[in-house]
Parts: sequence; C-alpha cells; structure tokens
Amino acid sequence: MIKAIFFDIDGTLVNNNAKALESTKQAIAQAQAKGILCGIATGRGPVHLKKQIDELNFDVFVTYNGQLVYNKETTIRKEAFTEETLNRIVSFADRYHRQIMFGSRRSLEGSSLMRFGQNKWAKKIVRFLPKHFPTTLTKNLISRFSIHRKEQRYRELDILKEPIYQCVLLSPRSETVFLKEELPDCHLTRSNPYTVDIIPAGGSKLVGIQKCADYFDIGLEEVMAFGDSWNDLEMLRGVGFGIAMGNAEEEIKNAAKYVTKNSEDDGIYHALMHYGVIS
Repeated sequence: MIKAIFFDIDGTLVNNNAKALESTKQAIAQAQAKGILCGIATGRGPVHLKKQIDELNFDVFVTYNGQLVYNKETTIRKEAFTEETLNRIVSFADRYHRQIMFGSRRSLEGSSLMRFGQNKWAKKIVRFLPKHFPTTLTKNLISRFSIHRKEQRYRELDILKEPIYQCVLLSPRSETVFLKEELPDCHLTRSNPYTVDIIPAGGSKLVGIQKCADYFDIGLEEVMAFGDSWNDLEMLRGVGFGIAMGNAEEEIKNAAKYVTKNSEDDGIYHALMHYGVIS
C-alpha cells in the first residue's frame, strides 16, 4: 500500500515552462484526499520554492538533496557541512577561482554567473542547446572566469556564518574524479551535465525521505518517488515504488521499477493511474 509520494521538480513535477500540468495537480489532490502524504524531493533549497513548484500544496519538503527536511510544523532533518568541510570547499573554490553557490536555509549566494543560471530565462535557453554543448560550455566558462579573480573571494561572504547545507559548483562530469580527490568528505550528485551539487558525505534524497518515513511512521516499501536525473538514483532504488519519467536519463530508467510518460505528457497522472493510486 502506498502511503507517501515524493516528486522531483525539474523534468518531473513541472514541464518545460516550469508549470505543473493540470493532470498533475488533479492527481496529487486526489492522492492527498485519500490520506496519502505528498512531498517534494529536490536538489533545490527552500528559497522561492513555492514559486518553483507552481504553488502546489505539499505536505513535506525534502530539500538540498535530503540535507534540509521540513513541514509546516517542524524541521525533520537538518544536516549542514561541518566547519572543517565547509572551509575545505571554500578554500578549493578560492584557490581554483571556481564558480560556486552556497545554500543556507534563507538564501543562495556566491557566483553572479551561477545566480544567472538559476534564472528561469537561462534555463529556457539551455533547453535549446545540443546535449554535448553544456559540458563544452562549462569548460570554457571555468577557463574564462578563472583569471583575474581576487583572492579569498568567497571567504568574505556573510552567508558562510550560517549553516550551509549544499554547494552548487559549475563543473562538467569529466571532473568527477578530480572533485572526489579534492573534497573527500562530500557527496557529489547532479541534475544536469554542467553543475554538480555538493552535500555532506552520506547524504542523499533517499536519506531525507527515510527521515520523513520515520517521522510519519511509514516504511520505505510504502513510499513512491518520481525522478528523472542522476540525483534521483538512490531515491528511486531505495523506495518501494521508484518511477522514472519518460524524459529521464537511461541510467535512471534502468534503476526504476516503472517508467512512465514524460513530464509534458501527463507522466505523473499516468503512473498514479497505473498503480491504482487514483482513478
């Protein structure tokens, strides 16, 4: 029996225009009416989250890839970087003059280039680029913006006085081994080819969902989750019903229990009908 459902946002809950389909809204409302807990499981932070999920009324929020979990009443999980690990990340970013963002509960600060990348217009532009282009673009941007930068650029940020739950680094997939060597106390995951999400070691969306399940006295085998990208892998493998969107990467589809239609074609509604969650 399914007692909780978690949704990734981009490429899953919302379409290419950052809007939830009417069929998705109806399906979630029907599931909640049956007493099923519905939540978000995202790499994003709480900042502007209500707008990003098209103002849908969710019961619980797994944010920053599981590092900050909360509902309207309480914080269920908050696992920030240790001071030592955060210092290592800041030193790495300053030493190599990298483009990086730091996420706290109240804000996301750092690289101005990365802030532009969070802009909805920038995201629309990226969708029209060839798939191989973002990685090439990332390498060029890293090279272009790594010169003539002042030392200690990030260490001066006021946000570093707050708990930091996730960092987002401009980085192609080809840098994975290098980053693991430089940041051994971190878990690296990504939702696209050109940025990597950095969280404390041992964290993931699945860990955040597990904390939710414990809090609401639900077993993971009673949880369904929807996703489309690499940061959804642990989640889709670990819950009872892992659903990959039709537009998901092949690796994600292979890890899922069921592959539904894409995010533009009533994928969520179709899967919930398939499993009898809604009628």
